[in-house]
Amino acid sequence: MNEEVIKLENITKDYTIRTGLFGKPKKNRALDKVNVSITKGEILGVVGESGSGKTTLGFVMLGLANKDSGNIYFEGKNIDALNKAQIKEFRLKSQMIFQDPFESLNPMLTVGESVLTPLLLAKDRIPKSERMLRVIAALNSAGLEPGEEYISKIPSELSGGQRQRVGIARALINNPSFIVADEPVSMLDVSIRADLLNLLKEQAKSKQVSMIFISHDIIITRYIADKILVMHLGQVVEMGASKDVVENPKHPYTVLLIKSMPEVRDRDLVPIDEQVEYNVDVINSGSDECSFVSKCPFAMDICAQHRPEMKEIDPGHFVACYLF
Repeated sequence: MNEEVIKLENITKDYTIRTGLFGKPKKNRALDKVNVSITKGEILGVVGESGSGKTTLGFVMLGLANKDSGNIYFEGKNIDALNKAQIKEFRLKSQMIFQDPFESLNPMLTVGESVLTPLLLAKDRIPKSERMLRVIAALNSAGLEPGEEYISKIPSELSGGQRQRVGIARALINNPSFIVADEPVSMLDVSIRADLLNLLKEQAKSKQVSMIFISHDIIITRYIADKILVMHLGQVVEMGASKDVVENPKHPYTVLLIKSMPEVRDRDLVPIDEQVEYNVDVINSGSDECSFVSKCPFAMDICAQHRPEMKEIDPGHFVACYLF
């Protein structure tokens, strides 16, 4: 059985938002009883439109945002029960690759200093004579070769793709168990996205690092991820092997998400009412209903009364929908 690195049980996260200067506060449930686990070396793609909760999920997994309820287990331990030393170890073992390569690096630090910083926080102190060798090796692994030529550069001397490679080197230098990659290629030129995706996949597999790959693009996600989890307004609506979810989508929202991709827009891959559109102004108030009920062309009365449970409809393929 594969070793479970991180597991979430019934995670809920609420935010309070205001509409207008005098508008009453409204509750937005960003995560609604989310259950998911990821095994060692596995890449889990988390997809959904803006407002689906996918980035909040990554932040909660890393402890960068507090959950309101539920449990998170990291390498079998409930993170709520960790002491200070264990929390520090958890933070070193779990890293993030940010979306914006132009904002994620300190402009005042050299590449070498940026990549070195996590190493200085490690429990096992690295001798000074070895530190820069580790930094250079990390840069080489991230495709910045030879690493010696990059350690003295500052971010303004690098392209967007090179900056993101620095971010990848920084995330990997402490040999983490778990990485959240939040839309890591969305701000990069199309011509270099494939190289970065190949790099992330190769590093995750060769180092057996578990990864959450967050994206709004389900086609790109299929390329890199072993499994795909589809989110809509904080709820997980479908999950399964990447090939199954993309080629045989079940939930009406997943079908719509795939249909909206330019790669499949003009093909009959998935049949659905063309008039259905996603509305980013809708929020999840926490009521016990399917989050997609107001937009679903197949909605039934029960969808607005009780939220459907995740059901395994094929081996390893789960969907939360009363159609199945």
